[in-house]
Amino acid sequence: MTLMMILVFGALLILALPVGYALLIGSGLAAITAGGMPSVAAVVKIFQPTQSFPLLAIPFFMLSGNLMMGGTLGKRLIDFATSLVGRFHGGLGQVTVVGSTVFGGVSGSAVAEASALGSMLIPWQKREGYPGAFAAAATASSSVIAGLIPPSIPLILYAAVSNESIGALFLAGVIPGLALCAGFMLTCYLSGRLRGFKRLADVFTWRGLAKATLLAAPALAMPAFIVILLRAGIATPTEVSVIAVAYGLLVSMLVYRDLSWKRFYDALVHTAVTTGVVMLVIAASNLVGYVLTVESVPTTVAQWTVRTLESPVMVILMLNLIMLVVGMFLDLPAAILLLGPTFVAIGNAIGLDLVQLGIMMAVNLSIGLFTPPVGTTLFIAAAISREKVGAIVKELWPFYLVAITVLGLVSFVPAFTVY
Repeated sequence: MTLMMILVFGALLILALPVGYALLIGSGLAAITAGGMPSVAAVVKIFQPTQSFPLLAIPFFMLSGNLMMGGTLGKRLIDFATSLVGRFHGGLGQVTVVGSTVFGGVSGSAVAEASALGSMLIPWQKREGYPGAFAAAATASSSVIAGLIPPSIPLILYAAVSNESIGALFLAGVIPGLALCAGFMLTCYLSGRLRGFKRLADVFTWRGLAKATLLAAPALAMPAFIVILLRAGIATPTEVSVIAVAYGLLVSMLVYRDLSWKRFYDALVHTAVTTGVVMLVIAASNLVGYVLTVESVPTTVAQWTVRTLESPVMVILMLNLIMLVVGMFLDLPAAILLLGPTFVAIGNAIGLDLVQLGIMMAVNLSIGLFTPPVGTTLFIAAAISREKVGAIVKELWPFYLVAITVLGLVSFVPAFTVY
């Protein structure tokens, strides 16, 4: 049954069918034809995860991000990042990284971030004389920080798979997210210094920085606001997501005063479409999980892995290699939902903290977002910059090095995530 599902799924992916439909068809055929499962039961398995109360946090966090990112806030964040680091070597690249980190605390989505920031910052960098491929590389790589900074959509999905606390995962993702930010900023600085990129002529003043910080404060406060509410037990993740929507509405209406009916409608439509895509993958993955569970695949794989590799270090290395390969071909949400159950069983077998495993998965699979052949943020940045993917990949090597270093810290230094 499992083999049949994998073969059908792989064939449909080769035919360029969307991942959600490929999962649904492959698992459905396996469950009904090979497993003797009644069609009604298969339908129940598909719709069962869509009734999850915690997963309601996903559309609400998306809506809050769309409300805040679609207006004046984006410009305020860019002004803040420019005032903070724009004057240094590789300053515009560093603006992209800082902007991505702050935007990640609003949107929770790397794809949304790459589109929104890339359309603003890549043309600006090219006008200032930066190579288009470098500008695209900085955007493609730094946008994945959104997968770690609260409210991270990938971490919510992992929480649904592993039954871990969303609040604990959000808190654990902060330091790795900031480490990626610092590493990418250093990469931009060294590139700018060694390659002689043009520096901004703006004169730095503490007053200017204070003003830019104040204007961007509503967005800067968002991730801290979410973590505090969750860690203090004031609200559940779903309740926090609803509060975030109300916060986004108030900020847009009362602080920036840029919320129009059209922008509100566009935010609702974009949220509905994106939620539909994510929920299709979640629904199909539940049926995949049923097929795997019936044949005890997660338990069997976990036992085989522990017996064969013996050393927990080798097991963790194997998990990372698998994720690096899978992340090159599957989008992050689908990869988490597919690999999650088996990896959680392996983590329990070797005594790996499941919060640490969740951050490890988020970092690892995020690297796939800017890695060919199916890197989503890579192709978004390439489309905006109109540069060849090969040229962008050449510029990405130092960013890959930083990401792999952070992945190593997350994987083998528990204190980096569990505190």
